[in-house]
Amino acid sequence: MEIALRMVEDEDLPVFFRQMTDPESLRMAAFGPQDPADRDAFEARLKRVRASGDVLRTVLADGRVAGSAAVYGEPGEREVTYWIDRGYWGRGVATAALRALLAEVPERPLYARAAADNAASLRVLAKCGFRETTRARGFANGRGREIDEVVLVLAAGARDETDT
Repeated sequence: MEIALRMVEDEDLPVFFRQMTDPESLRMAAFGPQDPADRDAFEARLKRVRASGDVLRTVLADGRVAGSAAVYGEPGEREVTYWIDRGYWGRGVATAALRALLAEVPERPLYARAAADNAASLRVLAKCGFRETTRARGFANGRGREIDEVVLVLAAGARDETDT
């Protein structure tokens, strides 16, 4: 499967909204918007992100929209995030998309967060060179309660698992 990133187009937004309102995906991701079904809030947030200096890309799998990947935040504190359609889980799409995003955004350090029980996302981050720095607890809208969260960092000079 060929994985590529491109600039977000207006036609991608309904696909992103559908992906980001999938109940199983919301539970797995855990941390997300307070009301994922609020289309106006979703569109306003994406409009702000697209107008900012943040990096937001559409993830394509064999030319089809498979999700999104982004780097956002203040310099020195920037975080990566990605959202992959459930139909593509377990097929290497998230790892390939994150690697492509990291190649496009060379600044380091970069941070990431994941629910402590989201083994798949933690594996993707580890494959791309992120290492756990701390654990915290936070309210997860996707679960309606506080859960454990892992904070990871990709430091300057970090190597992903394919480099070894």
